[in-house]
Amino acid sequence: MLTYPHIAPIALQIGPFAIRWYALAYLTGVLSGWWLVGKLNKKLFPPTLSKEAFDDIMVWAILGIILGGRIGYVLFYKPDYYFANPLEALMVWHGGMSFHGGLLGVIAAIFLFARKYKIQFLKITDLMAVAAPIGLFLGRMANFVNGELYGRVTDSPLGMIFPEGGDLPRYPSQLFEASLEGIVLFIVLLIIALRTRALHRVGLLSGLFLIGYSLARMTAELFREPDSFIHFLPSFITMGQLLSIPMLLIGLYLALCRESKTANN
Repeated sequence: MLTYPHIAPIALQIGPFAIRWYALAYLTGVLSGWWLVGKLNKKLFPPTLSKEAFDDIMVWAILGIILGGRIGYVLFYKPDYYFANPLEALMVWHGGMSFHGGLLGVIAAIFLFARKYKIQFLKITDLMAVAAPIGLFLGRMANFVNGELYGRVTDSPLGMIFPEGGDLPRYPSQLFEASLEGIVLFIVLLIIALRTRALHRVGLLSGLFLIGYSLARMTAELFREPDSFIHFLPSFITMGQLLSIPMLLIGLYLALCRESKTANN
């Protein structure tokens, strides 16, 4: 059995001011993704994003992530609780963010951003798709540090006892997700973006990201403990798997069925 490292969730504290690893993960993920989007943007001629648009896009993305992630968690996971306690929906510092909600929030933000700057929507999402796994990796590692979203009980040598997971060893499902949704998906998308003309096929990288994430998430959910307030849905699928099915279908459409176009069209 592996040993859980018991890393303090607070990275730095000065008096009452505390910086948590979870917040640092979000910040580092956004800044790293922004940097990579800039590098990929320069490989296109003409670039998808002007200097003004590039400087502005991070603000739009952050708003989409935070608002979408919180609203998605409220609606997808605990709607009855938050409808009965609406003010607590605003208390994001108590935790509770949904990746699928954050994705929808970013999509909405980028759609409005694209209209403002008169840029084709999928050209922007293609750039962001390559960078997104960085944030996913860091977010899952922060989940591991917090000892949350742990896996199902196991007698495998990969099991470990989490502080809030009882006395039985469980899969470190956060590390599985960090590896699949983060490292593997990032390497695959980056290689495809740099070694092929995928950046010039509008919608392809967006589709591949949706396919890759949905498959990685549905696989990792086989090891992850379902949320205690939802448990399993009918047919023993989890909420994460259910929400990933539309992503997979849309991704297949973008990658396989949508007519290929060049970035100059």
